[in-house]
Amino acid sequence: MRALVAALALVPLAGAFRATAARGAVAGSAVARRAAPVAAVSPGIAATSASSPRFLSAELARRVRAEFGTPVYVYDAALLSAQARTALAFPAAYGLTVRFAMKACPNRAVLQLLRGHGVWIDASSGYEVRRAILAGFKPEQISLSSQEMPDDIGALLQMGVEVNACSLAQLEKVGCAAPGARVGVRFNPGVGSGGTGKTNVGGPSSSFGIWHEQMPQVKALLAKHRLVATRVHTHIGSGSDPAVWQQVASLTLALARELPAVETVNLGGGYKVGRMPGEASTDLATVGAPVRAAFEAFAAETGRRLRLEIEPGTFLVANAGALLATVQDVTSTKGSGAGGHDFVKLDAGMTEVLRPSLYGAQHPISILHAAPAAPAGRVGGYIVSGHCCESGDLFTCAPGEPEELLERALHAPQIGDLCVVDGAGAYCAGMATKNYNSFPEAAEVLVGLDGTPHLVRARQSLEQVLANELPLPPAAVQGQPAAAAAAAARE
Repeated sequence: MRALVAALALVPLAGAFRATAARGAVAGSAVARRAAPVAAVSPGIAATSASSPRFLSAELARRVRAEFGTPVYVYDAALLSAQARTALAFPAAYGLTVRFAMKACPNRAVLQLLRGHGVWIDASSGYEVRRAILAGFKPEQISLSSQEMPDDIGALLQMGVEVNACSLAQLEKVGCAAPGARVGVRFNPGVGSGGTGKTNVGGPSSSFGIWHEQMPQVKALLAKHRLVATRVHTHIGSGSDPAVWQQVASLTLALARELPAVETVNLGGGYKVGRMPGEASTDLATVGAPVRAAFEAFAAETGRRLRLEIEPGTFLVANAGALLATVQDVTSTKGSGAGGHDFVKLDAGMTEVLRPSLYGAQHPISILHAAPAAPAGRVGGYIVSGHCCESGDLFTCAPGEPEELLERALHAPQIGDLCVVDGAGAYCAGMATKNYNSFPEAAEVLVGLDGTPHLVRARQSLEQVLANELPLPPAAVQGQPAAAAAAAARE
């Protein structure tokens, strides 16, 4: 065990992060970006230069709007493929399975693209399991770790889906549904790390996983139902600190030591991705090297060669997606007094990108003029707001402070201009406030390797928004119970 801990201690933390340049390459990929022009702006503005889109050129953005309208999510196949290749190169001593945390972006086209690279699936609900199967994944390529255990868990196990019990009650439910089954156990290792408190899923303040000190109860339930624990799973949060992630690898191997039938250790995902210029991204090769050494040390001590699984979500898709919107209005509250702002209002908002309103997440924002020959215009500080009747519908809040405004340096926008919100490939289309203010779901487009944009989800119609609503029976609004109404009619 000491050798294992020592292996994880040999971590060059300074190299665990890869800085994202002003238009930096996606972490681990070789795709270069243009440098953003520097402009003089007031010191109270979040950035000192107006950014340029990560992969959407002005010409392509205008084409996408002309063909599909706005708001629209746009994904880039080349960037998705590059990130998949990087994840699949994660250092592993005795075999590697990369599972896409599909909650990050569950669109079928994205799933199919990643499946083509050999990436499997991490599902967070029974519905995601079914959705992945419809996208072409075999049941045995899907792992389920869910806060809500599906009622048909027995059928999913029989199909071959790999199920991780995330609580003692779930382990009991699996045992009752499928005695003697092979099962995974998700533990809370006692520590967590996330980009914000809302994305931290480890430690004593998190309900995710079985508390690591409850190993005796786990062993008792395994014996009671003749279950075979073949996998140990941990996940500590999204946007986690690489040092904490590596510490958890050591703790997870210690848990695997207690369960002799374990063949696979799943360390989750949560690798930090720099969306904004200058933000750091986790270098998988750097954080993976000591983990591989730890697996080798474990094998030397125990004779057990464990397979490694990782579950990247944000890492695979965040910077391979953007939201394309249209500037609907430009207003100002600047007057003789202090404290006013210039506002840019979009035809999109928390109905498409909830992350800023939810936990103060930051996304690069760029203005592209509608007319190809229009000059870029001066750079100034703007607050970018959404289209919902909600004062918290903002794209430009302060980092980690969703209720605090922070101006962003943008080229002077005009009504009708295009606005690109980058870093929208993860936890945007799949985590939006669907149909708030009755706005329909936005369309999704994937730019193929040939540079052609393909529609991969049509824009929702109002009829589709209303499809599941049913009219109220007359008696319900007339204040007379149905039985009484029937009796009165008979008289």
